[in-house]
Amino acid sequence: QVQLVESGGGLVQAGASLRLSCAASGRAFSRYVMGWFRQAPGKEREFVATTSWNGGTTDYADSVKGRFTISRDNVGNTLYLQMNSLKPEDTAIYYCAANDGFSRLDWEYDYWGQGTQVTVSS
Repeated sequence: QVQLVESGGGLVQAGASLRLSCAASGRAFSRYVMGWFRQAPGKEREFVATTSWNGGTTDYADSVKGRFTISRDNVGNTLYLQMNSLKPEDTAIYYCAANDGFSRLDWEYDYWGQGTQVTVSS
């Protein structure tokens, strides 16, 4: 299995940028499809972005397309989410997750980090 630890969250103003990191340990990171999900207070967890094992294929939720970029470093065993032009509606706990297949569905992901809080003030 793989262990995941997110970092990089914080409190920022609208329009600012943040980069989230997800450090992986355990089984070979490069064999997994990796995804970012988020959960806002009182809402269900939602898909944000996903990347294939080599970063060659990515997919984004419409709400973040053009503002967020998912990337991965298979040598350093780290997943990233660059978030630009942040909006108050991006406020949520952000989770990274690992899966064997390319998917937007959270229940198909087998391994999860503990999450990192992102708060965007208006």
